[in-house]
Amino acid sequence: MKDAIGNVQRVVVLGGTSDIALATVRRLVGQRQDVQVTLAARAGDRRVAAASSLEAMGMKVDEVDFEAADRTSYEHAIASAFEAGGDVDVVIVAFGVLGDQERAWQDLDAALDLVQVNYTAAVACGVLVAKRLREQGHGAIIAMSSVAGERPRKSNFVYGSTKAGLDAFYTGLGDAIAADGVQVLVVRPGFVHSKMTDGLAAAPLSQTPEQVAEIIVEGLAAGRQTVWAPAKMRWVMSGLRHLPRAVFTRLPV
Repeated sequence: MKDAIGNVQRVVVLGGTSDIALATVRRLVGQRQDVQVTLAARAGDRRVAAASSLEAMGMKVDEVDFEAADRTSYEHAIASAFEAGGDVDVVIVAFGVLGDQERAWQDLDAALDLVQVNYTAAVACGVLVAKRLREQGHGAIIAMSSVAGERPRKSNFVYGSTKAGLDAFYTGLGDAIAADGVQVLVVRPGFVHSKMTDGLAAAPLSQTPEQVAEIIVEGLAAGRQTVWAPAKMRWVMSGLRHLPRAVFTRLPV
């Protein structure tokens, strides 16, 4: 539970090796010691490195196995995180994959794998986490969406469709559980320099995980339901969303 001046004491990260999520945890915690963090992710060097980086800042870190393609895995991970002791203040839903976009719309298995991780598991985790936070009577969910879901483009429409679904679910979830004292913040970043985008050409208005984290933490503190990263992406995507389809499909996007 948050302390007397509103600082978070327990954070759970689903997708515990996400660059944006880890930057958000660091921003939330600042220089405070002994904040409890649960990193739910696949076991391996990346999770160990993520845990070590937070422990070096004075946080108490638990590692939990998490596999978005396995319902038993994420049900167990969420139960373990909430039953470890003390109320959870913030849950960050940050797992996801870009996938091979050309393969995703032509290969059934590739398409379903992308949908399972980015949408189905995200919805399932939202249901499970919301139930726990409602029982507490407080807490917040930070859901990592994407501008790709605002108007899916030909170059990545399968990925974009999964983010559109995730975005709609968490936006509605926020409305449904606000009266229970639970905040849901949907985050819509543009291109972010991270492990997920390594090797890809940077798009205009690209940001670092730390820049996105600053926007997330400010939005959380302000009680917002949605933030864009950077903020001007809201107006860029609004323009694209309202373009006639005949014009939009000719754009090199």
